[in-house]
Amino acid sequence: MSVPAPDTASTPARTGLPGWLKLLLKVAVSGGCLWYVGQKIDWPQALGLLRQSRWAWVALAMLLFVASKVLSSFRLNLYFRNVQLRLPELANLRLYWLGMFYNLFLPGGIGGDAYKVILLNRRFPAVGAKKLTAAVLLDRISGVAGLGILAGCFWGWLFRAHWYGLAVVAAIVPAVALFQWVVQRWFPSFISSFWPTLWMGLGVQALQVACVWAIMQSIGIQESFAAFQLLFLLSSIVAIFPFTIGGLGARELVFLWGSAQFGLQQHQAVYISLLFYLLTALASLVGLLWVYRPPLAAEAQQ
Repeated sequence: MSVPAPDTASTPARTGLPGWLKLLLKVAVSGGCLWYVGQKIDWPQALGLLRQSRWAWVALAMLLFVASKVLSSFRLNLYFRNVQLRLPELANLRLYWLGMFYNLFLPGGIGGDAYKVILLNRRFPAVGAKKLTAAVLLDRISGVAGLGILAGCFWGWLFRAHWYGLAVVAAIVPAVALFQWVVQRWFPSFISSFWPTLWMGLGVQALQVACVWAIMQSIGIQESFAAFQLLFLLSSIVAIFPFTIGGLGARELVFLWGSAQFGLQQHQAVYISLLFYLLTALASLVGLLWVYRPPLAAEAQQ
């Protein structure tokens, strides 16, 4: 069964590399990263952890990940309300999950974020593509802000005995102030939701930190909580860059490098990264339900 790509008819032609070439490059980069990681760890030992995992903890990790995505969809809908787009939460959640599916499983073509903008612009042309794009962009940026704040906190925790640990924590406040100034200056329509979306962004990342904690518990890791979480947050920042398939390979490289720096078991670190990717992929598959059915219900109103 072939999966239809998003309908982009009547939209401006996209320039740059064709989708198939982007996909090929991402597959090559992800494959190259995984090959390199595979030269540094014992794959049978890492995969053996999967057989040893306590599945109740894995199930909890999945629930926490799904909760993080539901909260993330609420955050995006708050940005939509700033541009007078009123979507029922359930309709927005369906669209959000479809975007997750396209981002992970059609990485060489149109991205899930771009698809959301295209679909909403056709359905609600009075809102305008620029405002919709700004809403989706700020949603992404607020997510990165949450990652950065939590990463700074874990960095400070790990290096609290050194000046550079305290310096990173101290930089969080001016960084948030700068972010608020940028929104006020260039995205004034969204300033009313700055603090709610920032807190929601922190909540999203906190749920994913809890997800990684549950993965750690599934294989009995009781120590080095801060180190593993810092590596996870840093790998999530690296995974944002569109050079791999949903961060596959890039995350594992960060965990591999970081585990050597912090004296962690490398096969455990890579296992955590791979299982998190697997949970992401399984959750994103739900979006396939709305590839063939309109994600926006008829009652969605502007």
